[in-house]
Amino acid sequence: MAQRPTKALILAAGMSTRMKSARSKVLHEVCGKPMLAYVLDACREAGIGDLLVVVGHARDQVMEAFADAEDITWVVQDPQQGTAHAVMVAREPLEGFDGDLVVLVGDAPMLRAETLTILLETHRRESADVTLVTAMLDDPKWFGRIVRDAEGNVERIVEAGDASEEERAIREVNPSFYAFRWPALDATLDRITNENAKGEYYLTDAIELLIQGGAPAAAVAAAMPDEVQAVNSREDLALVTDLMRRRILKHLMDEGVTIEAPAGIHVDHDVTIGADTVIRAGTVIEGPTRIGPRCRIGPFAHLRPGTVLEEGVEVGAYVETKNAHLGPDVCARHHAYLGDCEVGARTNIGAGVLTANSDGGEKYKTKIGADASIGAGTILVAPTSVGDGGRTGAGSVVTRAHPVPPGATYVGVPARPYEPKPQETE
Repeated sequence: MAQRPTKALILAAGMSTRMKSARSKVLHEVCGKPMLAYVLDACREAGIGDLLVVVGHARDQVMEAFADAEDITWVVQDPQQGTAHAVMVAREPLEGFDGDLVVLVGDAPMLRAETLTILLETHRRESADVTLVTAMLDDPKWFGRIVRDAEGNVERIVEAGDASEEERAIREVNPSFYAFRWPALDATLDRITNENAKGEYYLTDAIELLIQGGAPAAAVAAAMPDEVQAVNSREDLALVTDLMRRRILKHLMDEGVTIEAPAGIHVDHDVTIGADTVIRAGTVIEGPTRIGPRCRIGPFAHLRPGTVLEEGVEVGAYVETKNAHLGPDVCARHHAYLGDCEVGARTNIGAGVLTANSDGGEKYKTKIGADASIGAGTILVAPTSVGDGGRTGAGSVVTRAHPVPPGATYVGVPARPYEPKPQETE
C-alpha cells in the first residue's frame, strides 16, 4: 500500500505573557537558533517537507525571520482562541488533503526527528485516526495528563488547569506531538466547545471525541523527559538552553572532542569541531564556526560567528575571535582580539594583540601571512597586513599606511622598519 502524504502543522501563534517580551516567543534563541527553527528542522529530518505554520502574535517578526524557507505555508490565527481553533484556521490550505497531519508546537526545541519518525511509523502501522506521543515525568508541571481506561488504552487528555487532584497526580503527560488522519480530524473540529477554565478550544478535546466515536487511536511513549520541555517563561528558556547545550556537548564528545569541564562550556548548534580537539573550561563558541582537528581552545576563550580554525590551532586564555580564519598551527595563547582577519600557517600571535577592525562604521580586514610573529601588545589598524615571515616588536602600531612587508621587522608607533643601532665602541 502506498504511503499516505504527510504535512506538518506547527502552532506558533501564542503570546506567552510570562516571557514579558515584545519578541515572538518562538524566535527566542536556544544555543544560537530560534526555537521554531529546531521544530521545523526536526520535521524536515523526519521526511516531512510540507510545513504549515500558524502565526498570530508578532507574526510579521516570525514570517520575516523565515522568509527564505520555501517549504512553509503561513496561516494567520487572529484572535488566538486555543489549539483547536489554530487547526480550524488552517482548513483552507488543507482543503482537499487526504493524508497524515502531524501537529506540533513551536516552542518545543528539544523535539527530535527520531521521535517524529516513531510517531508516524506507529500511526501508519496501527492505521490510526489519531496517534500521540507521551512521556513520563517526575514533575508533570503544567502539562496535560494522559487518562487511560482499565485496559490501559488512552481515554482522554485533561489539561492541568481542568484536572482533579487525582488526575494531577498522573505522571504520564501530553507534550503536544500528534499525528491525525486529516479527514477524521476535520470532521471532528466543529464538535469542540470552549467550556473549560480558559474558555478556549482545545485540540485535546478532538482526541477524546475521536476515541469516543470508536476511531482507531494509538499512543507511543517515545519522548525522552528532556525532549518534552517547552518554553513558557524565561526560566523555561534557561532550562531548555542548558539541556540543548548538554546535548550538543555530548554529540561532540561522541565524535572525539575532549570537553574538559562541560558545566562551564557553551557551544552553539552550528559549530563543527574536529576530532582530538580539546575545549577547556569557560569557553564560549558561537556559530557558525568551524574548528579543525587537534586544536586547543581556552580556557575562557570566546569564538564568535565566522571563526574558522584549521588543524592544530591553539587559541588560549581570554582570546576572542570574530570572522577570523586562522591557518594550521597558528598559536594565540592569551589575551588577544582577532576580528575580521586572516592568519597564515604557523604564525605566533603575542599576548594582548588587537586587530582594530572598525572605524566606528565600516569593518576592515587584516591579513597576516605564514610564519609571522606578532609581538605582545601590537595593534594592527585595519585595513593592513603583515607579510610572510614578518615580525612586529612589542607595543607596535601597524597602520594602513605602513603594512609590514614579507620578512621585515617593524617596531614603534606608528610602526617603521627596525634599524639596529650600531655597536658603541670604546
